[in-house]
Order: sequence, then structure tokens, then C-alpha cells
Amino acid sequence: MLWISCFPTASLFLLLFLCFPGQNGGENDQSTDVISVWEGDSISITCSMKGSENEVGTYLTTIIQPVNVIYVSKQNTSYILPALANRTKYSKDGRNLRVTLHNVQESDSNIYLCTKFIKSKGHHKKLSGKTTIVVVKAKTSEVVEQSPLYVNPQQGQSINITCALKSSHEDEGFYLLKTQMQPERVLYVSSQNGSTIFPAFANRLEYSKEEKKILITLHNLQKNDSDIYVCAGMLKNSTFLSVNRSGTMVLIKEVEQTHCSNKSWGIYGLIIVVALLVFALICCTLYRVDMKKYFQKRKPNAVYEDMSYSSRRNTLIRANVYVTDN
Repeated sequence: MLWISCFPTASLFLLLFLCFPGQNGGENDQSTDVISVWEGDSISITCSMKGSENEVGTYLTTIIQPVNVIYVSKQNTSYILPALANRTKYSKDGRNLRVTLHNVQESDSNIYLCTKFIKSKGHHKKLSGKTTIVVVKAKTSEVVEQSPLYVNPQQGQSINITCALKSSHEDEGFYLLKTQMQPERVLYVSSQNGSTIFPAFANRLEYSKEEKKILITLHNLQKNDSDIYVCAGMLKNSTFLSVNRSGTMVLIKEVEQTHCSNKSWGIYGLIIVVALLVFALICCTLYRVDMKKYFQKRKPNAVYEDMSYSSRRNTLIRANVYVTDN
């Protein structure tokens, strides 16, 4: 069951980023689009395939419980799945095939794959193209439960996210997905407890599984980890994805030290240098003033000593003259 909710401050679009490898080789375009709508709305999927003179036709198929939704040949003949015939329209624009599905239902939530068939050396060759994740937000109860609703940790801290299935359902695998800012897979855990931790959280993720519940711990969170994290379950005997309606909003707060940018440190360094220069200038000025005063005080003493010495010398000379005359 596929749900999504909106917070008062932001609209949250549920984006699933599941990558499926191309089949049978060839020039594959494996880009991924995401469409999130409410029940009753319409969606359009465009298959853009590289042109080829040997092209036979284009398919739009589902990946969960594979079904051919529509096939359009190069000669513009078509086949549409009978269950969707009254809700499906298509048009061709050059080499692009545009498929529109009206009045979408929860059961239309799926992963849609564009494929092209070409004729090569007398054989048909299948080339995988663009993947489109379609999430239809229903208004019924949820199958996948998730907590917490919102966390606001500081940069470098850790958080826990819990994904669980209601007791009446069995899973074939669980995904934890980033779904808004930068859609990507975070973790996949199969029903046999095999797991894949994707590069964004390599060496930063731990998990434990107990029956139908998974506890996921994300460590050393960084600013670019802020996003909406959603638990998605692939259920046994289900033809579509089951996703929690709200997910977990994670907003990372920067620590206070991060506010001191390199520019600020440069300014602080400049202030310190200027202060040291001013201090050195003041010390130099005071030193010169003290030296000037010192020499000014020494000069009168020197003159006085010279005059005293001359006076004493004259007195001695006179005394010697008187003695000679006698």
C-alpha cells in the first residue's frame, strides 16, 4: 500500500530510486524518472529510445510481477493490456513514445521499464531503456510502518529508523530510500537477511532484523544527508510496491564550530597581526622617547664635569707658578 503525507512547511514527494540492470546488452539508457500522484490523477511516461533502422517496436512493461502494459510497433500498430485499455492512451513524436494513464489506482504503483526490440542478424534483440517509478498515494491503511516521523540531529551524530510490516504480510525484501533531495538507495535487506549497503552510507550504517522489523542506525550524519527517508517493502504475491505514507524527515543541524568559516579565521588572523604591529610600534616609540630623555639628562652633567675639571686644572697651574718664584 502506497502512501505519502505532506508536512505543513514543505510538500514531500515520494521518490523511489531503484536501479535495474539492462537485459541482453546493447545501447541501454538506464536513467530513472519518478512520478508521485494521488489516486484519480493522470500520469505520462515517455520512452526515449535511440533510433535504429532495424527497430521493430517499443514496449512499456512493469518490473514487479512483469506485465506488458503497451506495445507499439514501428508501423504504429499497438497492443494495450485489456485491464488498462479504457485508461491508457499513447502518442508518438519522432522516436519518442508517450504513454498516458488516466484515473490511476494504488495498484498502478510500480516500476515501469521502456524496452525496444531491434532486428539484428535475423534475430530480435531486446534493449532496456529508461525506468520510471510510479507511486500512487492511496487513502487506505498502511502495510509498512515506520518511525520516527521527524529527527533533527547535529552534524556527526547518529539516528535510528525502524521499518516494520503489519503481522498479516510477508516481505521478499526491504529498501530504505532517500526520496527527495537526492533520490537513492540506502539499504536493501532480503527476507533471508542478505543485505546491501549502498555507497552513500558505506561504513556509516548498521542494522538488525527481528522477524518483520528492521532497526537501522545511520552514523556520522552530514549536512547532505538531510532528506526524506522511506521504507519500501516488496511483498510476497503483491503486484506493486508498498511504501510508508510519511517516511522519516531528517534535518541535520550544523554544529556551532562550523559557523567559523575560513574567511572568519582570516579576519581574526589579520586583527591579531595588526594588534602585534601596533604594540611593536608603541614599544619602539616609548623606547626612543626614553633614550632621548636619557641623553638630555647626561649632557648637562658632562658640561659640568668638564668645567669642574678645567677649574681644578687652572688652580693647580697657578699654585705651581708661585712655588717657582720662591
